[in-house]
Amino acid sequence: MTALRKQVDELTSQAAEGDAAGQYLTFLLAGEEYGVEILRVQEIKGWDSATPIPNTPEHVLGVLNLRGAVVPIIDLRKRFELESIPYGPTTVVIVVKMINDGHERTVGLVVDAVSEVYKLETGEIQPAPDMGGSINTEFVRGLATVEEKMLILLEVDEIVNFSTIDIDESEEAAV
Repeated sequence: MTALRKQVDELTSQAAEGDAAGQYLTFLLAGEEYGVEILRVQEIKGWDSATPIPNTPEHVLGVLNLRGAVVPIIDLRKRFELESIPYGPTTVVIVVKMINDGHERTVGLVVDAVSEVYKLETGEIQPAPDMGGSINTEFVRGLATVEEKMLILLEVDEIVNFSTIDIDESEEAAV
């Protein structure tokens, strides 16, 4: 995982120069491979623990203090209503930047393991299939096939509803 972290660090530093466009960090959840835009990834951290916040949705594990910033931590298995499993040595938190109501926020996403970084051209990404009204695909940006496997590319701005997890100033000071 150290080599992948180094690659992510290099790519995020290149982002300022515009060289990381079209690249996706992929990770595993319940045996499926998902991806997020590398430009949204701030860092990858090994799983530690989060400070629980009362009255938050079940998928919000709590918050972490990340270099002075209070960062909500979201369990993507719970968010996607997948079976929960114990966290293990490959469990990581992918810290991403999200834009919600015109404000940039930092959020940690707990995933089973990081996988790869892929460069995808716009033509390689297919839109999310229309599954009818019974299945919600709001999180899915698109699908891509890479090395004979299907990647589910996520729309990170849609994963979290910030109105349900806002942290007020008194809670920030207590963390």
